[in-house]
Amino acid sequence: MMENIACHPLPPIESRGHRPGCPVPLAHKILLIFTVAGTALFAVACGGQQVGELQRQSHSVDVQQARSVRTDLEIGAGELNLTGGADRLMEADFAYNVADWEPEVNYQVSGDTGDLSVQQGQGDGPSITGDARNEWNIRLNDEVPTAISVQMGAGESDLDLDSLTLTRLDLEMGAGRTTIDLTGAYDQDLVASIQGGVGRATVLLPSEVGVRAEARGGLGQINAEGLQKEGDVYVNDAYGDSEVTLDVDIQGGVGQINLEVV
Repeated sequence: MMENIACHPLPPIESRGHRPGCPVPLAHKILLIFTVAGTALFAVACGGQQVGELQRQSHSVDVQQARSVRTDLEIGAGELNLTGGADRLMEADFAYNVADWEPEVNYQVSGDTGDLSVQQGQGDGPSITGDARNEWNIRLNDEVPTAISVQMGAGESDLDLDSLTLTRLDLEMGAGRTTIDLTGAYDQDLVASIQGGVGRATVLLPSEVGVRAEARGGLGQINAEGLQKEGDVYVNDAYGDSEVTLDVDIQGGVGQINLEVV
């Protein structure tokens, strides 16, 4: 479970080893960006809202006549656990103690395509006075082809997607830690787009499916375990031999991204 979120300012760079008047090393510059961006995200997520009693809700959504689904998840602050195994299209449990963060669940079907969205509620009020909790546990159906878009703010997320019939993934990281499991057995090519933030992401990749990962821009660090670098891209041993390819497109931020073949 994610540690309780609190809005506390971080100490200035000078208090962490830098002497005023001296040039700021690159690592400290990156840390400064990390601090400012992270603080801003927490301010947006926490400011102007008030902690209350812990509320719990459960939601379920039927697929209806849809043959494929686009799923959009937006959480500004908190913990997101996303996995498969749902009997319906979605089965979800939510816990939060900021009333304005009550999740908004919407589902519409047009033709044979469904659009599912889960968004963190917003609101105005007095400044937050304690520790906030916002926990989403969402299960999706394994059989329905699903394109997933996730926008994370400040917090932690565990995206266990290996059992899903995934057709696309778009992830926008914020400030926090994220684990993405893409080790599924794919019947068709898959594109996973990851926009780095100021946190740390670990991406688990399959060994039996060809993987091609390209990283561009940003000031962060990218570690590739079980991949070989060919020019500007990283590939695994199965790349070029398997019938399908997992394409991972990474737009770097100021955090760390770990690619691991398992």
